Amino acid sequence: MAIFVTKADGTKQLFEREKIVKTCLRMRASREVAEKIAKEIEMGINEGIETKKILQMIFRQLSKYKPSVKHQICLRRGLSLMKPKQFERFIRILLSEHGYKVTPNQIIRGRCVEHEVDAVARKNGETFIIEVKHHFNYHTPTGLDESRIARAVFEDVIEGFNLGLNSLKIDKSMIVVNTKFSNHARRYAKCRQIHLVGWSSPLNQSLQNMIEEKKLYPIPCLKGLNTAAKEKLATAGIILLNQLAAENAEKLGRQTRIPIDTLASLIKKANMILSEES
Repeated sequence: MAIFVTKADGTKQLFEREKIVKTCLRMRASREVAEKIAKEIEMGINEGIETKKILQMIFRQLSKYKPSVKHQICLRRGLSLMKPKQFERFIRILLSEHGYKVTPNQIIRGRCVEHEVDAVARKNGETFIIEVKHHFNYHTPTGLDESRIARAVFEDVIEGFNLGLNSLKIDKSMIVVNTKFSNHARRYAKCRQIHLVGWSSPLNQSLQNMIEEKKLYPIPCLKGLNTAAKEKLATAGIILLNQLAAENAEKLGRQTRIPIDTLASLIKKANMILSEES
């Protein structure tokens, strides 16, 4: 019998067992384990269950096979817990790991005004101006305004180049966000040739895929990390789990004034997560 689940926005959709399998596989579970968990969850859900509760069930079941899961917050929520400036730094690192040469925080003279962009990135002979948008509510879609603004900046900068007001020849705009894009935003971006990178798009090159391919998980994905400690680590330049995993607790404790036993526990958890992701 068909079962409908409730999404975060209140809408209903048909339960799809394969989505649970894919979530487990993304978290490096074997196909056998993923299928087993999907079957157990399918048997235990009721009509109208919220999708966030299904995710909790996945984490609970998966922790039986992958102990590190009990130390993790889901990636999508972890990204939402970052501050906007931390997310910008994170995206610059992510793009660099994917072969872009990234120059942060550029001011470019357009025909009409000067524009501050989050980064300029170069790859395969193309130069992009990068705009990064962060949402604390990861269910909030990124709308049309960001795409329209990106297009306006792009046009003004191009005209500025043609007039000799700047020496930076820009080929494209790129917008990177931690949410999905609205239909209007995607249609406009396709028409105006703006490259959109969102949580689940484009196919095979989404933010989620880019992060998981390089195993670049942000610090907020780690359970047991309070806001004060997260801010101190960020001030010390540590925003990724692999950065934390490589640290010495005593040295980092002197730098951040976070208790050494707390840091030792966090470093151990980070290493456990990363080792099980290998």
